Amino acid sequence: MHHQWLLLAACFWVIFMFMVASKFITLTFKDPDGYGAKQESLILTAVTKVEEVHVPEEKHWPEEFQPTGKAFSGNLIHQPLVHMERLELLRNVCRDTALRDLSHTAVSKFVLDRIFVCDKHKILFCQTPKVGNTQWKKVLIVLNGAFSSIEEIPENIVHDHEKNGLPRLSSFSDSEIKKRLNLYFKFFIVRDPFERLISAFKDKFVHNPRFEPWYRHEIAPGIIRKYRKNRTETKGLQFEDFVRYLGDPNHRWLDVQFGDHIIHWVTYVELCAPCEITYSVIGHHETLEDDAPYILKAAGIDHLVSYPTIPPGITVYNRTKVERYFSGISKRDIRRLYARFEGDFKLFGYREPDFLLN
Repeated sequence: MHHQWLLLAACFWVIFMFMVASKFITLTFKDPDGYGAKQESLILTAVTKVEEVHVPEEKHWPEEFQPTGKAFSGNLIHQPLVHMERLELLRNVCRDTALRDLSHTAVSKFVLDRIFVCDKHKILFCQTPKVGNTQWKKVLIVLNGAFSSIEEIPENIVHDHEKNGLPRLSSFSDSEIKKRLNLYFKFFIVRDPFERLISAFKDKFVHNPRFEPWYRHEIAPGIIRKYRKNRTETKGLQFEDFVRYLGDPNHRWLDVQFGDHIIHWVTYVELCAPCEITYSVIGHHETLEDDAPYILKAAGIDHLVSYPTIPPGITVYNRTKVERYFSGISKRDIRRLYARFEGDFKLFGYREPDFLLN
């Protein structure tokens, strides 16, 4: 009997050690950035009884990384409610007559050129530069069948619209455009408007990683000639010059000269006409880790493709950076800039910057 108990205890010990080892292996090899993978066990149906839903503890970012949009739960079980609130806010602001000039635009060829089409899965994606759109274009390229996986897509192909297999909505007839706008799943991504402008300035006038010389050699000199106060300075385009240009009520005369290059800093309203087109989902760059898998699930493609891995911290709003860029700029110029982008702030739940209130 004594030997039987010893044998039984040994069996339990072996089983226990096996469970511990299995758990260790799972934790060790689990991909910490695997948010884009298919999440079979997550409940993604609309929450109808809000009072019964347990809301997890709100994320607390360090002070310099405070999100400026609505603070929503990162738990995917609440995502349908999050996106319903975003769309409801959008509808309410669109109805505000005081903001009509800032929230409405015609569905012109300029807008239709920004919208990419995936007929196979009935998806429309409106491109809003400087919010991670390159990755979404890769997702659609794979879905359209031009490449079998995101990893196979050469970087130089993503933005080559002759080779990437992504048709624009403007390439269809009026009746085909209307049909797609009425029936397809439609989405786009936004981020804090001022942080987006900083990103555009750095990408096009400071680093210029894609080597687009016209930004430094044609657009920058045009802005400097018109908006630099001290004409004796010979340094390149400064953020102050850029802000003064963007906030000028008469900026359009330069926009015409710059052509479609302005898509990197024009408003979301001008790019995607959110009050005229009924979008299915509007993602936020600040919550992209949650929004990306939700969009894939809502579009019915989560089993076919995953959103590429997001480097840690890259989507978090950096308040310190924004305040640093605007610290040397006059309140007058900042207010004029905000006046132009106020529609974007209000439509998508971004609050007015603190340095405008002080």
